[in-house]
Amino acid sequence: MAAGTLYTYPENWRAFKAQIAAQYSGAKLKVASTPPAFSFGQTNRTPAFLSNFPTGKVPAYQGDDGFCLTESNAIAYYLCSDALRGTSPQASAQVLQWVSFADADIVPSASAWVFPTLGIMQFNKQATEQAKEEMKRALAYLNQHLNTRTFLVGERVSLADITVACSLLWAYKQVLEPAFRQAYPNVNRWFVTCINQPQFKTVLGEVKLCEKMAQFDAKKFTDVQPKKDTPPKEKKGGKEGKKEKKEDKKKEEKKAAAPAAEEMDECEVALAAEPKTKDPYAHLPKSPFVMDEFKRKYSNEDTLTVALPHFWEHFDREGYSIWYGEYRFPKELTQTFMSCNLISGMFQRLDRLRKTAFASMILFGTNNNSTISGIWVFRGQDLAFPLSDDWQIDYESYAWRKLEVDSEECKTMVKEYFAWEGDFKHVGMPISQGKIFK
Repeated sequence: MAAGTLYTYPENWRAFKAQIAAQYSGAKLKVASTPPAFSFGQTNRTPAFLSNFPTGKVPAYQGDDGFCLTESNAIAYYLCSDALRGTSPQASAQVLQWVSFADADIVPSASAWVFPTLGIMQFNKQATEQAKEEMKRALAYLNQHLNTRTFLVGERVSLADITVACSLLWAYKQVLEPAFRQAYPNVNRWFVTCINQPQFKTVLGEVKLCEKMAQFDAKKFTDVQPKKDTPPKEKKGGKEGKKEKKEDKKKEEKKAAAPAAEEMDECEVALAAEPKTKDPYAHLPKSPFVMDEFKRKYSNEDTLTVALPHFWEHFDREGYSIWYGEYRFPKELTQTFMSCNLISGMFQRLDRLRKTAFASMILFGTNNNSTISGIWVFRGQDLAFPLSDDWQIDYESYAWRKLEVDSEECKTMVKEYFAWEGDFKHVGMPISQGKIFK
């Protein structure tokens, strides 16, 4: 089993590939990305570092046995298990195909489009529009490939999924807003499935998908770019001279605090700190309906005789609302197991919603003739998904309708969807399988 150190700067998406691969394979990988272990722009210019890695580029890997390796794809491959590399010669070739596809078809367009929004590159309208079109072609190709597949190669995560997902990471975080990505439901489902795997989550944490396409900020670009040296001004006496000296000292300290953008290669990204997630329900008064208590009843006792009566007895009509959601693209549903993966992928992304929501989603029908619909209970009177960046994945693929809580329609639907039995007259198909969000 491989063991060693990965040198990089914080939040380097190229390094993520190696870190995720190590999570799957069990390789013992230490990450040196902050002082004193590693300081980007300084450590990688020292003679000791350059003797092992002559280009000075990161990520760079040094094994405990002294084995040194550069280039992120090579490092990730080295840290992979055999299963991640492909279980047959054909599968291995396919994995290599997707690794090459990521570098040739995704990274260039993602960089040209995303980097100006981060202040790393100057904005060029023509280049950005071209990058958008190239991204559309790449996503369309991926979407078609994933139409009948859960993962890119075989039935499990491989280095292909790790590489392509990491290459798309910044695009999904910065520019692939809901309206743009709506045309690629299979890619969205696959990407969310990947980033919610425990091995991905350990490295990436919670990934917030883009809500609104980021734009070029000229001020941010000016701030990020290294300042050119200017001729010294004439010294002034008195307070003005002292003020200028203090300001100059502050500028020098600021310049030394972070690596200049010119020290990074064209595919390396500097991350700004993300704002903390706000509680969208902070303004609501405390509700007497205890969601966790209902969930315990539902999980441990009979649905029809215990859980449902408890639900209606304690339900807070002012503090909660009930919604019906129906999948908008049933003609795109093929194999039932893949259709069920759409539900699972959506649920996995919504971990932070679990405290205040409950849902029963059901897949009806058979292969190539199915549909998905469900009942959701949300805190407040608004549809929950738009209230937080963390909750917006896949919800736009459903048509949503708020139900009148005291209506017969609502009571019938709640009973049928919670119990997974009934006529389901509005559907007209038998139940295939269902999933509960709790």
